[in-house]
Formats: sequence, C-alpha cells, structure tokens
Amino acid sequence: MSTGFKPTKTGVSIRLDAAEASVLRSLVGLVLGLVEPGTTGDDPLQRALGIGAAEVPSDPVLARLFPSAYEDDEAAGEFRRYTEATLREGKRADAITLIDTAAGGEVELTTEEAGAWMRALNDVRLMLGVRLEVTEEVHEEIARMSEEDPRYPAFVTYDWLTYLQDTLVRALW
Repeated sequence: MSTGFKPTKTGVSIRLDAAEASVLRSLVGLVLGLVEPGTTGDDPLQRALGIGAAEVPSDPVLARLFPSAYEDDEAAGEFRRYTEATLREGKRADAITLIDTAAGGEVELTTEEAGAWMRALNDVRLMLGVRLEVTEEVHEEIARMSEEDPRYPAFVTYDWLTYLQDTLVRALW
C-alpha cells in the first residue's frame, strides 16, 4: 500500500502499486462521467463567454461539486450561469490529468500536476461522501464497522483517499 506523497525538487512523488493506480483512475473516471462539459446558450456571445444554465443540478453529487454561491436563489442562479461551464472544464481537466499520470510504480508530479491531483481527489471524496452519506464521525464509523458490512470497502476507500489528499497537501506545504 502507498506510503503517501513525498516532496521532490520539482513537485511531489508517490509510489503506487498497479491496483491502487487502477482504483484511482476508475474513481476519477466516475467523476469525469458525471461532470459533463458545461452547456451554453445558442447565442455566440453566450458560448464565447461560457454563459450557461442557472438551475441547481438535480443529482446530489453534482449539487455538492457545484454548490450555490449565494443563499438568494436569483443571485445564485446568475452566478451559476456565468461560472459553472468554466468550473466544469476545470474539474474535467484535473480528472484527465490524474487519469493520464496515475500509474503503478513511482509517480513524479510537477507542482501543477499535483494541484490537479489534489482537486481531483477532492472531487472523488465529495462524490463518495455524498453517496455514502459520510459525516464528521466517519473514522469512528469505520472503526465500528464490520469488515462483512457491504459498505466497508467503500468507506475504507474513502479513508484511503483522505489519507492520500492529506499527504499531498503536506508534501506541497
């Protein structure tokens, strides 16, 4: 099992076994499948500026990945219209970076690639957190959970992703 990220002169590195790299690529692929490119209106100016829909996503994971910026629905909708398409592009680019660079063995990442990994790992954790209904007591819940519980592998994976993200932040610090 990975010992986490370590700082290097040009960024960070991590040693992953082939199964860990495969799990990361698979989970990030799920996020990539959810975060489709943002849609804009038919107007050429709207397309050029990335102005899209104002509706809150109906999927709870997407609503978590793209939360409302304001409590006021009208202001939140306007903000979403002007930002969501660009945010989607960024999340997709981060996911693709992780998928393209995650491999078994020693993985060396530049600072820029490490930032993309950090954001992509965060998106995967948000996705799993919503689907698993994770609370702040997740570690206590895992400790009490039987390994026979069908949710156990998913919760342990969530915990592993948290560990990876933590070591990545520390390596970049």
